[in-house]
Amino acid sequence: MKALFVQHDHVTSSGPIADRLRHHGFEVDEILVVDAGNFRTPNVRFEFPDLAGYDLVVPLGAPWGAWDDESIGRWLTPEVEWLRQAVLADVPVLGVCFGGQLLSRALGGTVTPAPKAEIGWTPVHSDDQSLIGPGPWFQFHYDRWTLPAGATELARNAAASQAFSFGRSLAVQFHPELDADTLKGWLTEGGATKVIADGQDPVALLAHTRAEEGAARERTYALVDAFLERIAMLRPASSPR
Repeated sequence: MKALFVQHDHVTSSGPIADRLRHHGFEVDEILVVDAGNFRTPNVRFEFPDLAGYDLVVPLGAPWGAWDDESIGRWLTPEVEWLRQAVLADVPVLGVCFGGQLLSRALGGTVTPAPKAEIGWTPVHSDDQSLIGPGPWFQFHYDRWTLPAGATELARNAAASQAFSFGRSLAVQFHPELDADTLKGWLTEGGATKVIADGQDPVALLAHTRAEEGAARERTYALVDAFLERIAMLRPASSPR
């Protein structure tokens, strides 16, 4: 089995999601859309690879808006179409935050700025806690999706829809891939200013994340396991538990 991670920026890691897939015997490939040299001018051209040979696609988060065709449209709109083709080809997609918003767009939904940011460790209200645990999950987003026609909403909170499934694909608004090292990179690349503007202390947020890291990893593992078995139907028969 082979999984492809789409890293939209140079400071976002595939983290414990990739670790768990490797545990289940997946070969993991990663592609980087906007490298460090283009981080301040992210409207680059990017050719997304052929989906043939991949059993799973995982588009990760990004510091830009999934609605912002003007600023990142050279690769954003091609990626939306690429994900639509993945769904049509019955290739499961696990969309994370920005990646989940792109999946919404690919399925005919929309993405718009939310009334306020959602930053930090947050519980979610899940209809099926064996699939989407209640958290807390790490959030760092300013936008929210509308539920595409035919999708099933699985979790939500007062700020935004937090998870939906469509066929063999799943979108989550939170960040199960996050660990403390990834958050440190986000804070270094402009995230600290955003955290302060939200009325929070980035040092305290990083310390909270380090303290939460072990339990969060186990929640991510459980999420990946449930997704593979119940949504994507990709768990190899001999996969260890």
